[in-house]
Order: sequence, then C-alpha cells, then structure tokens
Amino acid sequence: MSRIFDISVPIRTGGLVYPGNPEIDITLQQAVAKGASANVSTIRFGSHTGTHADASRHFFDDGQPVDRIPLERLIGPALLVSFDDSVLSIGVNELRPRAIKGHKRVLFRTRNSALLSQPDFVSNYTFVAPDAAQYLVDNGVELVGVDYLSIEQFHSGHHRTHRTLLEHGVVIIEGLDLSAPPAGECQLICLPLRLEGCDGAPARAVLVK
Repeated sequence: MSRIFDISVPIRTGGLVYPGNPEIDITLQQAVAKGASANVSTIRFGSHTGTHADASRHFFDDGQPVDRIPLERLIGPALLVSFDDSVLSIGVNELRPRAIKGHKRVLFRTRNSALLSQPDFVSNYTFVAPDAAQYLVDNGVELVGVDYLSIEQFHSGHHRTHRTLLEHGVVIIEGLDLSAPPAGECQLICLPLRLEGCDGAPARAVLVK
C-alpha cells in the first residue's frame, strides 16, 4: 500500500524566513470570538516563504512566471537522493556516483531537513554548487528540490546555481522537509499557488512511496 508523505513545512506567524525576505504574519481580520459571523484571516508573507517554487522570473525579468510552469513538470516520478551530514556542498563529485541520469525530478535530502524546525536561520546550510547545477541541466533534470530555504550558498554573490538552473527552465523547489520519506524512487506532487506573473509561490508538496 502506498504511503503519502507531506514534505511541505507549515507557514505560521513569525516562522522561519530567508534573511531579508518578508516576515510571516497571519492575523484574524474577522473573529467569531469578537462577534463576527465567521473567522477570516489577513495573511502577509513573501513569494518565497516556506516550501515554495522558484520560477525563472525569480532572476530573469522576461522569465517564465510561476503560474505558467507546466503542471506536468510539478507532478510525476521523482528520485529522492540522500546525503549524510558530512556533505556541506553538493557538487559534481557528490552527484556522479548517484543514478540521476534518466530522472526528470530530483530531490536532495541533507542535514538541512533537521534545520527547518529550528526557529533561527542557519547560514551554513548544505547547498548545491554551480557545477552540480550544470550537471543537472546536462542530464536533463527539469525539477530539483532541496531541504532548506535556498538552493544557493548563503550570500554567494554570484547566484550561479539559481541562474544556471532557471535560465534552462529547471524548476527549483526549496524548503522541502525530506526527513521522513525513504530515499529512492517516488511520486512527487508539488503545486505552488497560482500567483499570476509572480517570481515564485508557496506550495503544498507531497511524496507518494
């Protein structure tokens, strides 16, 4: 029997965000407890909050917006690759031994999954190096998912990992909680909010094993 893993993180007031991004604030605009007929919340957060998709428009003004990402790219077979806690940077040398070729969607589980539950941002998270990004493009990967709020090294200055992937139409999913599902082949369903013309959007993501 298949098991469904929710690999998205909860979005809550004061929750973890990438430094410089908008803070999360969810408050009741109407409250039954105060005499309203229903509870209605005001929600404020950035387009790259929690588990979210990066569209090409994140780095390229003329790039594909998040609402134009083909659904077939976001749903389908995926490969979950696990790295041990000693891996601080995923480069070509880390990827070559893995059976990535032939997989269109690849997810990386690292020490980061344990960091997502911490209240404070950790700047030395494991990241995907630019040479690995090119390796993924060269091997026909169309979607790559990581388990922290950015795929790029913190304050890299060059953004080559993002730019290499996004300029080739590779969808980036960041902020995935991959601590529970076992490594190997699975089915991914990741649906970002349909924010018209936007550079990214929060998503609900699940794996089916």
